Amino acid sequence: MTLPAHAHSGSGTTSLGTLPLPRWTGSSVLVAPPGDGAGCWAGAPSAVMVRGIVYLAYRLRRPLGAGRGVINVVARSADGVAFETVATVGKERFDADSLERPALAVTPEGRWRLYVSAATPGTKHWRVEMLEAAEPFGLAEAPAVTVLPGDSGHAVKDPVLWYENGTGDGPGRWHLWASCHPLDPPEHADRMETRYATSPDGVSWTWDGTALAGRPGTWDSRGTRVSWVLPVGDELLASYDGRASAAENWEERTGTARGGRLPDGRYGQLAADPAGPTGSPYPPGGLRYLCVLQLPGGGYRLYYEATRPDGAHELRTELAARPEEGTPEPG
Repeated sequence: MTLPAHAHSGSGTTSLGTLPLPRWTGSSVLVAPPGDGAGCWAGAPSAVMVRGIVYLAYRLRRPLGAGRGVINVVARSADGVAFETVATVGKERFDADSLERPALAVTPEGRWRLYVSAATPGTKHWRVEMLEAAEPFGLAEAPAVTVLPGDSGHAVKDPVLWYENGTGDGPGRWHLWASCHPLDPPEHADRMETRYATSPDGVSWTWDGTALAGRPGTWDSRGTRVSWVLPVGDELLASYDGRASAAENWEERTGTARGGRLPDGRYGQLAADPAGPTGSPYPPGGLRYLCVLQLPGGGYRLYYEATRPDGAHELRTELAARPEEGTPEPG
């Protein structure tokens, strides 16, 4: 099912313009990959700030035949740069062939959740499991609940979540954007689009259709994966990963998109911004899973996964200002 068009023009502007993209200059390596060369990755970040402390979840991966996505890590930092690990979960906990991007979230009651993307053994299928604990360190041993099972025809992974507080007119609501891959035929399972869902509790989800799909003849024609969202009033700004061919699988680049709210409070389809993608300066140019954390004093801290000179991927961070604030000094 395709979502109805949203009420706001995709080519319009908001008070924040668009999400900031990495400039690379002034950035630094946050986490190195667990080895050298192609197939070794550190990245796929998800960040939240609670009482001034940054909590970051990310994935470590080894090459095909050497483990693939072996572990998800949850860490914390007072400055958003120097992190200490508070919990780890390995793929064995989920009987999974691989783990992908973890999504870190905090419920209205203050409980911690980690949504884990797990690959079903011997297939192209992915599903999302949820861990919940009273404190971040408790995620290491929390029981897993399947919240996005996918089905025989579709894999689902890499969710992006946002909880919207309720008002006097109604209760709060969870919003979710997830990467969905058609599994038929299996040799083309790298194709992807982003679908949107809502939930009253972050556990049971109602799918509302496609939020962002690839555009024929463009840099994102093979697939799109929303990596972060920032609600601004009734507008929604988003970053997303895209690729033009199967050969670019695992080396997606980053673009931005925007959308608007429907009369019933759900979000409609996203429209890609016309600017081209941002990539690593090192071939083949992968820069993906951009996470944009708003800072209390203004501006943002960016976290993203990017290709380094030897083909491995590293987790990097940098500061960015709001577009109207100009460019900050590198930090």
